[in-house]
Amino acid sequence: MLAKRIIPCLDVKNGRVVKGVNFVNLIDAGDPVEVAKAYNKAGADELVFLDITATHEARGTVIEMAKRVAETVFIPFTVGGGIKSVDDFRELLLQGADKISINSSAIRNPELISDAAEKFGSQCVVVAIDAKRNIKNPPCKEQSQQASESGSNNNSSWNVYINGGRIDTGLDAIAWAKHAEALGAGEILLTSMDCDGTKAGYDIELTRAIAESVSIPVIASGGAGTPEHFRDALTYGKADAALAASLFHFREIEICDLKNYLDSEGVPVRRS
Repeated sequence: MLAKRIIPCLDVKNGRVVKGVNFVNLIDAGDPVEVAKAYNKAGADELVFLDITATHEARGTVIEMAKRVAETVFIPFTVGGGIKSVDDFRELLLQGADKISINSSAIRNPELISDAAEKFGSQCVVVAIDAKRNIKNPPCKEQSQQASESGSNNNSSWNVYINGGRIDTGLDAIAWAKHAEALGAGEILLTSMDCDGTKAGYDIELTRAIAESVSIPVIASGGAGTPEHFRDALTYGKADAALAASLFHFREIEICDLKNYLDSEGVPVRRS
């Protein structure tokens, strides 16, 4: 079995790493370059750097900042936010990024996925999906093993949101994930808007539903609060990687301790 990946996420606004709850109430979490250096030393498998207001503010990603972050790390590095064209892909890849994440632009111009995959390879095309549940069943609560193993509820569905969670596209998240894969996406970065920042656990049902619908890797995002949450996302949720922000930024969980725990639970992880 391939090793599961642990990925810190650097959400950046106005040149600072920030973190919020349910996509709002953002608080400062440090300088992105210094944070990136720390994670490289701490044993992170990859980093994700997202300019979270680029699309909403109708501007491009902060290229120079992405370059500075890329120069400090020696692990795979994904950049996203405000990517609108194949030329944007090219520029960021030339600056040292390993992968490019697209979200709103992929919805508005799905051909961007296929065009980028054709020119640079599917392995560097990450389609980010921000999904919100359409039913009132609580998505972010401690889930029993039996419930987690039972798979998705046929009554459950999730819509895709864009512009930093501000616009409901009306698209079904599972259908969109399948379409993105068909167009050439090499990975799905899946964020539960309901669980984001709550520390109540990943939305296992959503994660599993997407993972079972595609054959490309799925990164679970939104809701991590304990080591058990990572374990559940990587096992019951069938995710290939788990992403978190505030837990790592504020050192509530150390990456080395998390990997030791996952290893003890039989979850394969990369060790330095």
